[in-house]
Amino acid sequence: MTELKYEPVSHDHEAFLKKALKRKDFREAYENLEEEYMLVREMLSARTRAGLTQEAVAERMETTKSAVSRLESAGKHAPSLATLKKYAHAVGCHLEIKLVPDSRTNRSTRIARKRSAG
Repeated sequence: MTELKYEPVSHDHEAFLKKALKRKDFREAYENLEEEYMLVREMLSARTRAGLTQEAVAERMETTKSAVSRLESAGKHAPSLATLKKYAHAVGCHLEIKLVPDSRTNRSTRIARKRSAG
């Protein structure tokens, strides 16, 4: 198996995002895909830490570079849990999924739900 050294291209994501979020259409689209973007950032960060290229990850997953590219693109594809586990393993990680209470739900609504649930 040939390992290729990953050398990331310099990109100031925070500066890009700050500028792009000024555009209303971009902001709405970004907010609608917030969880997907968070997942993609986690994936890219894990691959960078592992020092791997998309080609190397694809080889470890026994798939193609284009499939890995699709996985690392927000909003275009909804990967299965099995695929996310394979990706995590390929970049030297394990997958954790958790459900977090929605902070946007007001407290009285949560209390009412608890009471009705018993």
